[in-house]
Amino acid sequence: MEIKAIRGFNDILPDEIGKWQFLEITAREVFEGFGFSEIRIPILERTELFSRGIGEATDIVEKEMYTFTDRSGNSLTLRPEATASMARAYLEHQLYTFDPVAKLYCIGPMFRYERPQKGRFRQFYQIDAEVFGVENPMVDAEVIVMLIDFLKRVGLEKLELQINSLGCRDCRPRYREELKKFFAQKAFQLCEDCRRRLDTNPLRIFDCKVETCREAIVDAPKVIHFICSKCKMHFDQVKGYLETAGLSYVLNPKMVRGLDYYTRTAFEVVSYQLGSQNAVTGGGRYDNLFQEIGGLDIPGIGFAIGMERLVSLLPKDKEFIQTPHLFVAILGEKTIKEAYRIINQLHLQGIRAECDYEGKSLKSQMRRADKLKAQYVLILGENELKRGKAVLRNMGNKVQEEIPILDLVNIIKEKARHQE
Repeated sequence: MEIKAIRGFNDILPDEIGKWQFLEITAREVFEGFGFSEIRIPILERTELFSRGIGEATDIVEKEMYTFTDRSGNSLTLRPEATASMARAYLEHQLYTFDPVAKLYCIGPMFRYERPQKGRFRQFYQIDAEVFGVENPMVDAEVIVMLIDFLKRVGLEKLELQINSLGCRDCRPRYREELKKFFAQKAFQLCEDCRRRLDTNPLRIFDCKVETCREAIVDAPKVIHFICSKCKMHFDQVKGYLETAGLSYVLNPKMVRGLDYYTRTAFEVVSYQLGSQNAVTGGGRYDNLFQEIGGLDIPGIGFAIGMERLVSLLPKDKEFIQTPHLFVAILGEKTIKEAYRIINQLHLQGIRAECDYEGKSLKSQMRRADKLKAQYVLILGENELKRGKAVLRNMGNKVQEEIPILDLVNIIKEKARHQE
């Protein structure tokens, strides 16, 4: 019986991995340029971290988490998102004693049991960036500017920033009550999930994709009309800082966040480069999270980017596959040892070099070099070895030249440097 991968758990193969590495490298360059540091968090956490932090009335906690009991009777969960875990690490290791402000990012897999479909998996990857310990609206703008800069650096175009304010724990309860009254009159239009959300978390109805639910929210009350004076001042300052940074935005009064811990600033970035609107990423402020999981009053803001979605939006004309700088074509048994010496030296110098291990014909080896998209082919035969020379063929322009074997490594290194 053939063993296959679990449904919803996807292999990322070598011909795709270049895109993922490009995103990770660019994220590190951009985020660290903004003063962020990488953190690596466990894949497994205690279930209560997510039930208390994310909220028990969310789809993630109710239906999507991979939760099990270990041999000691502890309830453990594969992390469905990274923010709560990063906040837990900040508290557990008392990072605030060194500096109350922490700018952290994390790259890695998350797990949610949802219906696998195109571009969505049960094991999926996210890039998360979070700032802990700052309530100033300036940092809201800073995080958004960094996000837009990253998306542009990886090649995304026609981006639109949408923003909203979700209010705080003082003003949001009044809005929730208004939503309950409004949707109670439209319960007949709501799907089964949204009728359940009506009592537990009515804001989640705004996220529903069912057509009748989309119709029901058209005239729903807008949160911006219910926020308190402090939240309004905060939001006005965020908009002012975005304008100072030269970043345009669109107010989206129906934008909400499905997780309970979000407060005040919420944002999404959509791309129109494929013709229709495609949500790329979103995030926001969550000043209640730390109180829920650790009892400390620490503000936070951040975002998460789904890497699968981002990979699908990368420019199609950009080359991401790593190709060898050099393919060594070995002719004759007497040249094998010398070819190995050369390849070994190149590898130790960081030059990506490949060869044929089976002693095939030159024609066959050239076909493989072409298939691998090698930039150069070094033809090394017994006659060349006797003369201390080797033939170097440029696979781009098909020009060949003889080069001395004694200086071969330095010549290849120099050509590889110019190819970068």
